Amino acid sequence: MTDYSVTGGCLCGEVKFKITGHLNLFQYCHCSRCQKVTGTAFATNLFVNEDQFEWLSGEDKLTQFKLPDAKYFSTCFCRTCGSNLPWQPTGTTRRVVPAGSLDQDPEIKPAQHIHFASNAPWHIHNDSLPTFDEMPPRKPK
Repeated sequence: MTDYSVTGGCLCGEVKFKITGHLNLFQYCHCSRCQKVTGTAFATNLFVNEDQFEWLSGEDKLTQFKLPDAKYFSTCFCRTCGSNLPWQPTGTTRRVVPAGSLDQDPEIKPAQHIHFASNAPWHIHNDSLPTFDEMPPRKPK
């Protein structure tokens, strides 16, 4: 876990953002939706509270797609270059930040694989992180 500031943005440089403070969670998601939106075996996402997140430029260049039958899933991307960018799940106070959109090392490492039951059949899994077939159990408050 870390407590500092990190910036990020899109490939063409039109969209930029900043995250300040404690980074909450870093995980790999293997659900079929994340596979489709990233074009890879899994999404590599960080989670931050909404009050830690700030668009610095290019917010008017963003397009968001919300899958109609999904409770929380959405995607946000730059209209110019198509880069996957942070998005806020409906009804939450968190942002999902694609790790590849960051400009610096977030100084936090992935903690787990989720929705591993949907793992791409061609993906070779070779790390020791915990895997969960769906979502991991919620931690007691």
